[in-house]
Amino acid sequence: MFHNRHMSKFKDNLRELRLSAHLSQNQLAKQLGVLERTVSYWENGKRECDFDTLILIARFFGVRVDDLLCE
Repeated sequence: MFHNRHMSKFKDNLRELRLSAHLSQNQLAKQLGVLERTVSYWENGKRECDFDTLILIARFFGVRVDDLLCE
């Protein structure tokens, strides 16, 4: 769904935000209504999230979507 360059930043930014919030992958997954392995796949660059989920993640962390996708 997203250009590979953006997904590379997304996985790193998501992990950084999650760790900064002192959340496990399981805790974040519960907050987002997804499986823990889904968060793991995102953070490892194995899967992409859809746009609606990207917006949900941005809102959850109080950041802009481009903050998730860019440096």
